[in-house]
Amino acid sequence: MTGMDETQLGDDFSYIIRIADTDIDGLRKISVGLCSIKGIGMRTAEMICRLSGIDGSKLGGHLSDEEQEKLRDSIGSYATEMPWWLMNRQRDLETNEDAHIVALEVKMTRDDDIARMAGIKTYRGMRHRSGHKVRGQRLRSNGRKGSALGVQRKK
Repeated sequence: MTGMDETQLGDDFSYIIRIADTDIDGLRKISVGLCSIKGIGMRTAEMICRLSGIDGSKLGGHLSDEEQEKLRDSIGSYATEMPWWLMNRQRDLETNEDAHIVALEVKMTRDDDIARMAGIKTYRGMRHRSGHKVRGQRLRSNGRKGSALGVQRKK
């Protein structure tokens, strides 16, 4: 533990909080704990805490049920409350709207984007499909997968 024993934490302390289909460690500050949700980073977590009116330095395990519900509502309404430049999905191809996606939606959206690129046979889609580097990185000497490859000596 972080220097505290059971008696200092209290009886109503929750070691794990469930928000957005993710387990959040109750021993961490809530602003840091929210970062364990996919699609939420430090800046977004601090903005969500500010939006819900909860102190970000408070331990996650000390949050009451009402405060947890405020956090859930703030995550849901984040896209409508914040400016477009704080969103992680700006000008979506299908809806042309700004959105902030979190949790499982991040993985599903990413998989859909890769499938769309592979379906229209873009360069990036073909690289994703074949398992190669996508963003122009070096292939000859770096990023090798599988068994160790070494330099072969002349006989």
